[in-house]
Amino acid sequence: MIGSLSNTAALAARLRERIGRAGPITFCDWMEAALYDPIDGYYCRRSRARWGREGDYRTSPERSGLFAATFARYLAKLYDELGRPASWTILEAGAGGGHFAEGLLQTLQHSFPSVFAATSYVIDELSFHSQTLAEQRLRSFGDRVQFRELDDVEIESGVVFSNELLDAFPVHRVTRNEGQLREFYVTVGEGDTFEWTLGSLPPELLSRIDGYFEELGVPLLEGQVAEVSLQTEEWLRRVADRLQKGYVVSVDYGAESRELYSPEADKRGTLRGFQRHQFVDDLLANPGEHDLTTTVNWDFVKSAGNRLGFRVVEFERQDKFLLSAGFLMELEIQSQNVVEADRLRLTATAREMILPHGMAAHFQVLVQKKE
Repeated sequence: MIGSLSNTAALAARLRERIGRAGPITFCDWMEAALYDPIDGYYCRRSRARWGREGDYRTSPERSGLFAATFARYLAKLYDELGRPASWTILEAGAGGGHFAEGLLQTLQHSFPSVFAATSYVIDELSFHSQTLAEQRLRSFGDRVQFRELDDVEIESGVVFSNELLDAFPVHRVTRNEGQLREFYVTVGEGDTFEWTLGSLPPELLSRIDGYFEELGVPLLEGQVAEVSLQTEEWLRRVADRLQKGYVVSVDYGAESRELYSPEADKRGTLRGFQRHQFVDDLLANPGEHDLTTTVNWDFVKSAGNRLGFRVVEFERQDKFLLSAGFLMELEIQSQNVVEADRLRLTATAREMILPHGMAAHFQVLVQKKE
């Protein structure tokens, strides 16, 4: 029966069956299935166009090659700070179709040949379909590019890079209800629709989430909804286990605790869905059909990294980071020897990436170092 249904209908049917058998499931478990189910999850479906104008969103690497080229310049500087090792590894987590990897490797090859010669590039990408696209895109770089999971890599010296990875980790959605910390669950209502319901947290999870707010010094107010991404720390722990010396560079849409949980903040939290570049009204409808994302809590990322031996060396708004890393120099280089139409397109995308009120102004770059 399920096998004959569409992707999203099949996933929804399995989730309804699971809830019918075992009762309501936490939103964290529901989000895990909606995004990462191996067959029908949003990021794993072969039939889903996620990037570009025909998809649901466009990340910076797809918008302009200037993004990857500028980060190539920055990573070349990190290579120097690591003592110019004979070999080093750049691991990109959640690389999608390989747009960033292609732009970065091309820039290193043309502008920083000694860094390129020392570089092994590893892609850790969950989606088999995306990995296939990246393999095709990066074929010209031969065995310099490998496709491996983070847990299977030992990085003696290098960089772990991610762009819009942390905001896609499944989250626990919690609220303060009659003074008690409660978690959002997903159940099945009348008409077989997915609906929200509140439930208690198991003691161990309650202790961890209470500790999360206590560490950040921000009490959750009555009726306020918040998302807690415990998987962020778990991922950083995996990075710390595999990276002996080097940097973690994280690019994402985020905020600090005082902004996320202030009395003036939106009490509904930051969970949102995207489909065809539009916000989704019903986040629980059609699991696997749309993206789900939350705003990254940078204070938690920093404190979790500090516990694991990472030191913050840079934290900046993305537009300012790009400008200081050589964005305008790359724009000048790429504007040479191209026809006027291409130059205008390049300038337009560049303007979007660095204007104070453009897309990049809402993203941040966090650089952490492990020594």
